[in-house]
Amino acid sequence: MKKPEPVTLSAASVRLEPMTADHVAALGAAAKDGELWNLRVTSVPAPGETADYVHAALKGYADGHMLPFVVVDTASGRVIGSTRYHDIVPAVERLEIGYTWYGRSWQRTHVNTTCKLLLLQHAFETLGAKLVGWRTDNYNFASQRAIERLGAKKDGILRHHALRRDGTVRDTVMYSLAAGEWPEVKAHLQYQLNRRRES
Repeated sequence: MKKPEPVTLSAASVRLEPMTADHVAALGAAAKDGELWNLRVTSVPAPGETADYVHAALKGYADGHMLPFVVVDTASGRVIGSTRYHDIVPAVERLEIGYTWYGRSWQRTHVNTTCKLLLLQHAFETLGAKLVGWRTDNYNFASQRAIERLGAKKDGILRHHALRRDGTVRDTVMYSLAAGEWPEVKAHLQYQLNRRRES
């Protein structure tokens, strides 16, 4: 698997750009759309914490285990959220997709499906990943449903696995998609997006 390097991934309606320190204000504004930091099962930065959030993401890239993106609405040019590759392990040709969030105005739209299509296509077809994983809070049912709609398989639950922002300890639900499953999942994601455009 090739090492993930900063790259811009584009579709007609959404663009994923490499995150930089210049995105702090725009990400802070995106998080205000729905005050997403109040959700205890996500990692969205609260007001005043966005610079630290971006710094940690960029440190993850410098350390070789993350590649963070901002999500841009191409029509307006506005940053509407964030996502990233993380837990990148080239030795076993595996990476995960996570730290994903969108302003409330963009939830339950084409955005998540489009972003996942772009990220998965790049991971499998350009980087040569053999497996892409996801992890989510055991109480983040919306995230679990979204991951399952992609066609990912539930691998299991890591109990007492990670701290939440409120100090409680979560169980982590793990999912994955193997390279051999990608062609069918790709066709399904494209079908879903075409149906949205036609409706």
